[in-house]
Amino acid sequence: MKILFLYRWFPYPTDNGAKLRIYHLLRGLTWEHEVHLSSFADDPKTAATGELSSFCRSVRLATWKEYQASSWRALLGLFSPSPRSLADTYSAEMEGEIRRTLGEQRFDLVVTSQWQMTAYRHLFPNIPVLFEEIEVGVTYGQFINAAGTAARLRGGLTWLKHRHFLRELLADERSCTVVSEEERQLLQAAVPRSGAIHVVPNGVNIEGYAAPYEPPEPNSLIFTGSFRYKPNYQAMVWFIEKILPRIQEQVPGVTLTITGDNAGLPLPGNDAVTMTGFVDDVRPLVARSWASVVPLQVGGGTRLKILESMALHTPVISTSKGAQGIDSHDNKHLLIADNPEDFARCVVRLFSDLRLREQLSLNAYQLVRDRYDWNVIIPGFLKVVEQAASYNRF
Repeated sequence: MKILFLYRWFPYPTDNGAKLRIYHLLRGLTWEHEVHLSSFADDPKTAATGELSSFCRSVRLATWKEYQASSWRALLGLFSPSPRSLADTYSAEMEGEIRRTLGEQRFDLVVTSQWQMTAYRHLFPNIPVLFEEIEVGVTYGQFINAAGTAARLRGGLTWLKHRHFLRELLADERSCTVVSEEERQLLQAAVPRSGAIHVVPNGVNIEGYAAPYEPPEPNSLIFTGSFRYKPNYQAMVWFIEKILPRIQEQVPGVTLTITGDNAGLPLPGNDAVTMTGFVDDVRPLVARSWASVVPLQVGGGTRLKILESMALHTPVISTSKGAQGIDSHDNKHLLIADNPEDFARCVVRLFSDLRLREQLSLNAYQLVRDRYDWNVIIPGFLKVVEQAASYNRF
């Protein structure tokens, strides 16, 4: 088949979880199909297209414009039943790239990944579509966790518009994928008459985590993730304010390393915290940490940071929300805690119990190898693609 793949981010270099997912899905698609990529990029002129061009038949880029809530298009979007960010970020440049590609090729399927790309669905009304990675957990979580009447009203309106948008998007039995069973259930509840909802989890290339690394340093913690994803920032504020001081009372020498773009956002002061900013390869840092912490309280999907830590034999301590979407069990594959006291207690316990650390590491690695390696995931994704091309016609 010939497949046109539309994506919000340019997926190379693979410097965040979303890009890693798409990079591996694209490579997997080319096992059996011809793939053409149309993607946004911060700067199309400097984007490193060579790697993607080595397996995609064509790569076309448009410049991404960040959402501006005060723009006239965003303000007009207040009166639209769809999320107003769709109107504000709509790109005539991307529309032109898609039209040119459609004019040159006859496609059997269009895959739109991440909901911003669904804004262009009117350009291919007669081609089957697979809506890849529909996420509802973040929007729903912000609504139910909103503090105060005004925030709850804003969150409720956003959630109402998002549900309306999803119901329109997934009408007529259109197929989509989500990254976890929890997301599938949320989407099914929000859009009861939607078509096939397929779970295609995030994964890792297990072979890429086999290099020898330095041994882990006692009493060291790590968190990997860009603060441009708001739940990551909120998680670190909560951890440093509420949890880290409790750990320091029992382990004065504890250290916390935070990797990723900090987006210029401030954190509570604590001498134990080191901000690295973006690093080309987080694997050595994760491998030499005693444990990886994932104190997320909102969000959806599957945490690549957890899968990466497990693949590197680094134990994970997470909230229930952080571990959501991974078929793991507390005290077997990782430790789970949802309040500051329990979270701190788990960290201190893991620092002092070498046997527990070794057992968690072994069980977690086996889980990732058997369930979350891309070589295991891709065959199922290819079946979803075949079904979408065969049955998902408007």
